Amino acid sequence: MRKWLVPLIVFGAGGIGAYLMTGNRRVFLRDWLARFYETPERWQEWNDSALAELKRIQEALNQIASSLEPQQQPGH
Repeated sequence: MRKWLVPLIVFGAGGIGAYLMTGNRRVFLRDWLARFYETPERWQEWNDSALAELKRIQEALNQIASSLEPQQQPGH
């Protein structure tokens, strides 16, 4: 099975690429990319909010990790 994995992946990726580049799909992809590049500020806002959320998650994980650390007792 391992010797067939790479050819299957290449064939699958090529098939998907060929499907996306036919007829109306090419026009759709071109229009989608044009809209994507027209509104970079929306993507920047999303990026900023995602980074803020990741920071909050990291802080919560740090709090959990510090609460799980063994507490040193005096005299031991």
